[in-house]
Amino acid sequence: MKSDQSMDHPLQFAEGGVPAGQRYQPGLVNVEMQQIHKSHLQKKFQCLTEGITKQGDARLLHEIYTALYITEGGRGEVNDEHEVRQIERASWREAARGRPIKCSDIFKPLSGQYKPIRRVLTKGVAGIGKTVSVQKFILDWAEGKENQDVHFILPLPFRELNLMKDEKLSLVELIQHFFPEITDPRIFSGSEHVIFIFDGLDECRLPLDFHSNPRCCDVTEPVSVDVLLTNLIKGNLLPSALFWITTRPAAANQIPPVCVDQVTEIRGFSNPQKEEYFRKRISDENLASRTITHLKSSRSLYIMCHIPVFSWITATVVERTSDESGSVEMPRTLTQMYTHFLIIQTSMKNEKYTERKERDEETIFKLGKLAFQQLEEGNLIFYEEDLRECGIDVTEASVYSGVCTQIFREEAGLLQGKSKNGHLDLFLRFLLGLSLKSNQNLLRHLLSQTRSQSQSSEQTAQCVKQMIRDQNNSDRKINLFYCLNELNHHAVVEDIDRSSGTLYVDMLLPEKWETKRFEFKIPKEQLDEFDLQKYIKTPEEDLTELLSLDDVLQKLVPVVTYSTSAE
Repeated sequence: MKSDQSMDHPLQFAEGGVPAGQRYQPGLVNVEMQQIHKSHLQKKFQCLTEGITKQGDARLLHEIYTALYITEGGRGEVNDEHEVRQIERASWREAARGRPIKCSDIFKPLSGQYKPIRRVLTKGVAGIGKTVSVQKFILDWAEGKENQDVHFILPLPFRELNLMKDEKLSLVELIQHFFPEITDPRIFSGSEHVIFIFDGLDECRLPLDFHSNPRCCDVTEPVSVDVLLTNLIKGNLLPSALFWITTRPAAANQIPPVCVDQVTEIRGFSNPQKEEYFRKRISDENLASRTITHLKSSRSLYIMCHIPVFSWITATVVERTSDESGSVEMPRTLTQMYTHFLIIQTSMKNEKYTERKERDEETIFKLGKLAFQQLEEGNLIFYEEDLRECGIDVTEASVYSGVCTQIFREEAGLLQGKSKNGHLDLFLRFLLGLSLKSNQNLLRHLLSQTRSQSQSSEQTAQCVKQMIRDQNNSDRKINLFYCLNELNHHAVVEDIDRSSGTLYVDMLLPEKWETKRFEFKIPKEQLDEFDLQKYIKTPEEDLTELLSLDDVLQKLVPVVTYSTSAE
């Protein structure tokens, strides 16, 4: 059967399909089959499972879902810039820089667009909410709330398609494999309004060879899944079908620009949406308000909360620690937040899987080895054999589902040039953060081998400051400033040129991903006695966050008073 609307021959279906000889009637939807399909999708997508949950603890999506900020996203090219920089900058982008798009309107032309939108590519960094947006889109359709002109929505995540990489089957067989309730041939005629959703392009292990794959126009012809996908997206199969593909930015070039009609970008939570999320997610109103106030005072955490996954981690930590103690100090750095999260997930694992014999310490060290080795190689998704190489039993790792998610491996060449977008930067922050005695104390009941470092955090901070002074690369300099924050030191660095009588003060601007240098001309006798800590840091500020520009300048007023000039 050709996916040609002019075809009027009957289909021959296998057992369970429409009886042979039944003629196709254009435009006539099998309502009963559609309702069964909607019911299956509603049951599958109505709940949102976050991390490790006890049976029955999954939350209804509508109770917790917070709309994400989605905008136009360029031309679909690879974004190979520093990924941490993408995360930081996304948090302060102004709405005016891109026209917002409702998730339900993803296929509707924007103002000024006149061509039909058939293929949409949606980009977004890890954890930004791509999969949850897909879930909400499907659920709204299945419940009859949005896009009711669509006859069928067919979600086919790449992580599931990967499992069929070596099989040959027709489009009819592929669809009926995932959706056995779809037996009516009219869905394959081209007259039905069908949307395919391919979630997680960055997890794809198929070649997706749009240039060399053979042409396929027959929905009953058995071919590889790769050939099916490329011909579907190119329009050779079911040319009237719509497609929504989600991906991390670095994998966007797997789809040729000619095969993309519109690119959108999910930017996560705006500041008001962060607050909305925590008020929905944390049932105790007082605790939710305290959490929001705390995050607003902690710049690095507040920035990261535009990523929904990090917001969930934060809410999990806050609720769990609050249950144990009414007056617990909330984490102020990324290291503290993730340390608390690891402790919580391990505790929940022990509650659920008490029969496991391997100690947490052994498993955590093995997982750490796995993470670091794969990070060095630039892999963000692991395969089963990677775990075995690190001595990890796959069954054992699966119980750490709040720490380990689905296990897959990136194919060679899929994400090129990641050793350049700062994939070790966050690791460096955590490494320095873990050198603090306070953070080591948190982990002591999990890792008995933690030992005090001979080098104090003050000495480490001074080494980092010297690296900042010597560093020319702006991205590395910025990350080093955040490393100071993990060490509970203010990200303000002084440099003195005694020959010219100049004091240089470098700091990270709170509203931009860049540093600023201030120059002060100071009399020599004052320069000889200058101590930045006297102006910037006080004992009660040891655990505070990055200082704002106004804070720094205010504290430097005594220096400016003695200065002959300042820039």
